[in-house]
Amino acid sequence: MIFDSHAHYDDEQFDMDRDALLLEMPSAGVGGIVNMGASLDGVAASQKLAKQYPFVYAAAGVHPDYVGSLDEEKMQWLYELCKKEKTVAVGEIGLDYYWDKESHDCQKKWFAAQLGMAKEMDLPVNIHSRDAAQDTFDLMKKEHAGTTGGVIHCFSSSAQMALEYVKLGYFIGIGGVVTFKNARVMKEVAAAVPLERIVIETDCPYLAPAPNRGKRNSSLYLPLVIEEIARIKEITPKEVEDATYANAKRVYQKIRQV
Repeated sequence: MIFDSHAHYDDEQFDMDRDALLLEMPSAGVGGIVNMGASLDGVAASQKLAKQYPFVYAAAGVHPDYVGSLDEEKMQWLYELCKKEKTVAVGEIGLDYYWDKESHDCQKKWFAAQLGMAKEMDLPVNIHSRDAAQDTFDLMKKEHAGTTGGVIHCFSSSAQMALEYVKLGYFIGIGGVVTFKNARVMKEVAAAVPLERIVIETDCPYLAPAPNRGKRNSSLYLPLVIEEIARIKEITPKEVEDATYANAKRVYQKIRQV
């Protein structure tokens, strides 16, 4: 079975065929999907999807591009969502210095607050980091390492940095980028990180794997990611599929109780 550890099926790109597409998943071997919050609206939509589909789970958290919308009242709402049966993570949260939609101080403040929420609610985190590798790592090490664990989503830094996260107990999220011909660093990461610390993800509708690069992504394309990781590690796709499914269940431990 395949487990998509990070998706955005609430995105408007799925408005025309969301139900039909998600209903395909079990027959295609996709046994689990965690739909990530981004904006507050996305968090609410993730909850609805988790209620509608038995194999879809929700995360509650606000992406760094949207943390300007947070205040103590909104944080309390997120805390309440974390108590729900199918909320299995706090995410996606982190730092984004590429778009810089919010000040770095604002991003760091709410990143730390949401890491604190994850610890209080005993949930793993799902981390977004873009052009902010060292600040993200430093904050994670200071505020969260050794607590509830989680996934460094769409990892884009060096293999050395990935292994530092592994040492702190985190999993590395690998998606469609690993299939791109020019993705030398990502292929190095896939080779260096032990299989027992890798989870696969789509970040759909974005980052579709080759040969579908540029198209709308979905969990149905994850076999292409599995095949590339297997090629890099010189093992079978079945070994990658089985290990990454088990790893996702290890990360999102609440799934075992649902």
